Amino acid sequence: MAGFVESERDLGLIRLPRWGRVVQAADVVPWQVVDPDGRPVEPVQRFLRDFVAQGNRPGSVRSYAYVLLRWWRWLVAVGVDWDKATSSEVRDLVLWLGQAAKPRNSPRTTSIGTAGTVNPKSRKRYLGDQYEPRTVRHGNAVVRSFYQFWIELGGGPLVNPVVLDRGGRRPNAHHNPLEPFRAEGRLRYNPKVPKRKPREMPDERWNELFAALRSNRDRAILAVAVSNGARASELLGLRGVDLDWGEQLVRVFRKGTDAEQWLPASSEAFVWIRLYLAELGSLEQNEPLWWTLRRRDHGDGLRRQPMNYEALRAVFRRVNVLLGTNYSMHDLRHTAAIRMSRDEALSMRDVQTILGHVHLSTTADVYLVEDEAQVVRRVQQHLVDREQNAQQLPPPMAVGYDDGDLSVLFGGRSQ
Repeated sequence: MAGFVESERDLGLIRLPRWGRVVQAADVVPWQVVDPDGRPVEPVQRFLRDFVAQGNRPGSVRSYAYVLLRWWRWLVAVGVDWDKATSSEVRDLVLWLGQAAKPRNSPRTTSIGTAGTVNPKSRKRYLGDQYEPRTVRHGNAVVRSFYQFWIELGGGPLVNPVVLDRGGRRPNAHHNPLEPFRAEGRLRYNPKVPKRKPREMPDERWNELFAALRSNRDRAILAVAVSNGARASELLGLRGVDLDWGEQLVRVFRKGTDAEQWLPASSEAFVWIRLYLAELGSLEQNEPLWWTLRRRDHGDGLRRQPMNYEALRAVFRRVNVLLGTNYSMHDLRHTAAIRMSRDEALSMRDVQTILGHVHLSTTADVYLVEDEAQVVRRVQQHLVDREQNAQQLPPPMAVGYDDGDLSVLFGGRSQ
């Protein structure tokens, strides 16, 4: 019986077409995937509508839309309809992403020499032009959920093309009939992700970064961030009413859950906020706390507008150029978490609460780490102690002498 022969694609020759795009829409689905004619892609639109109905936020909808746009472009490139896709298409896309360069709107200029390298000061890796393993894994998860949605509706392929690798085991083999069924197994074509340590900023580097800031607004934002590890999106959402001056607390709305939470901030952070507000002037209680000046095509010069993430990134770009580093806002979250986890007065449950992690294991696995510098110092001291102890021991006894006789002669054991 002749075996099934699958034709292999020459992945090196495949180029994704500029098919379709993701657009923002004034609709219940805030982000949509449209075809080259500007019409929403119906299978994706129905999936995203269901995704929004599950309570997911616009940022997640946008992320899923871009993943599905890349998947659609891949299907166009290989000539396969979306409802006829198999695991071969998923496997080939993973292989293609492993060797392809990410598309860029403009070529690299100053960053061409640092892409993919490690900064000697911050010891952080610069982003490269290749797709990261986490990006591929996220894409596989999104595509699998898309096809799972359509399989439940009775559409799409009969089998989800993003298959699970269960190692030959039957799923839910030891299932308790009183418990709900759960998904088992990992996605077969998920690349391995190296475990990375949290990006702690040493105190001397933090002092250099803070001294390089040019405004009280920037000093206030970074001082709050390094106090409690709040995310950039959470801090940028602060309003005047979200400040508790008496208790020195700031109220944030957590990313993902949108849950309200009051977080402590240092007295120094509130001093910088006070200095910033004195320069800003009047601020209504329900207005955004952080403002920036931007020039718009209105013929009236600079105009004040709420600060967004791109403006915050510009702050770090200026400082990084000055210091020769590549720090980001998320490094402050890591720094705050490491500082809190090493304080004996705080438990890991305290750190989990402040960081807003759902599971304690997330906090412990990521931030309960040893300081490498301290480990190196302890090992160096261990080597010095061994060398000193070796020098204090008497030389070994020559062959032919009795250990008991030497002990009587010298008043002790000769070892």
